[in-house]
Amino acid sequence: MQQEYLARAERIMQRIQQLAAISEDADGVTRTFGTPAFLAGRALVQRWLAAAGLPTRTDGIGNLRARLQSANPAAKTFVLASHIDTVVNAGKFDGPLGVLMGLDLLENLLVQKAELPFHFELIAFSDEEGVRFHTTYLGSKVVAGSFDQALLARPDAAGVTLAQALETMGADAAQIAADAIPAADWLGYFEMHIEQGPVLWERNVPVALVTAIAGQQRVELTFRGMAGHAGTVPMAMRQDALCAAAEFVLTAEQFAQVHGRGLVATVGKLAVSHAASNVIPGEVTCSLDLRSPDEQPLAQAYDYLRSHAEAVAGHRNVTLDWQLVQYTAPVACSQPLNELLAQAIAESGYETIPLVSGAGHDAVPISFVAPATMMFVRCYKGISHNPLENVELSDLAAAVAVADRFIHLLHTQNPTR
Repeated sequence: MQQEYLARAERIMQRIQQLAAISEDADGVTRTFGTPAFLAGRALVQRWLAAAGLPTRTDGIGNLRARLQSANPAAKTFVLASHIDTVVNAGKFDGPLGVLMGLDLLENLLVQKAELPFHFELIAFSDEEGVRFHTTYLGSKVVAGSFDQALLARPDAAGVTLAQALETMGADAAQIAADAIPAADWLGYFEMHIEQGPVLWERNVPVALVTAIAGQQRVELTFRGMAGHAGTVPMAMRQDALCAAAEFVLTAEQFAQVHGRGLVATVGKLAVSHAASNVIPGEVTCSLDLRSPDEQPLAQAYDYLRSHAEAVAGHRNVTLDWQLVQYTAPVACSQPLNELLAQAIAESGYETIPLVSGAGHDAVPISFVAPATMMFVRCYKGISHNPLENVELSDLAAAVAVADRFIHLLHTQNPTR
């Protein structure tokens, strides 16, 4: 049996390598939503689905969807999914691992000619990372029925709107509302993903049970002061926007360090307008990313840091523009499905390690309409969003075995009905 799982893992790994070869650049893996590389990658996955004998279609947001039907037309639907878009200069595994593991599970069911008590749908979400339009979960929000139609007018950096991008992709935005799976039709949702952290790597355990996904608040801040000559404006008379931003950045770090409890704060972008070595910065824009598995600390951090930014602007005589870009509430995974996944992990001979995901996943919007569970797979040093992403073949084989066991238990116990 172990050899069977190794063989299946090797096939998944080969497909991951083939998909990774399709990229917008040669240095890493870049397949952002709607680009020629994205479309070529999606077409490759679609060929694999068709070769397996699975009917496929692309929906109004560009998701690739395959269906394995139960003999019972009134049965509910269990979804296996992850995403196939990437960040810029990404690794090979973040997203595609879950899609291609899902394909392997359905191929195995077809080989076994298993009698299905419910329908399966495998979805390769088109846009989870949100790189091109600065949105997240576009694909899964369509499936969950929570897509905001106003986003169709949002432009990318080149001025191309989401609606125009969809038209170029051959997708029909008019059908987006009809592409949702009604809440009453869901049986559940299962996402397999690399752990984007070092816990499994350090403990040398191949898989983990995701219990919750941290909430996020993303903010764009702009401090505006007065640009001036670096040699002629006295220090006490300056309106230095960069010094204001720097003070805020350090406070954000210190606040998260002191308050802990899973709260993290990150300033990942800093842009100085008209930067020059001999000019006092007059305008600086920076980002703020707050995450916590608990709603209250997340809200408290947001309120405190906004008040602090306003105070910094006041005492440095600069103005502040504070724009909330994204808010996602923390979500808990389905307890019945998690109990079943924990049973599958234990019966496969592995320690059950519960983890909270600090990264966002498509399971977030889905969890508002369906029971959702996630399994993490051990990743080299927990590195992600980086060409160094890697999953060892033995860990992938173990994850396939656990997923197989989980699907078997779902067939026999069906805890969500």
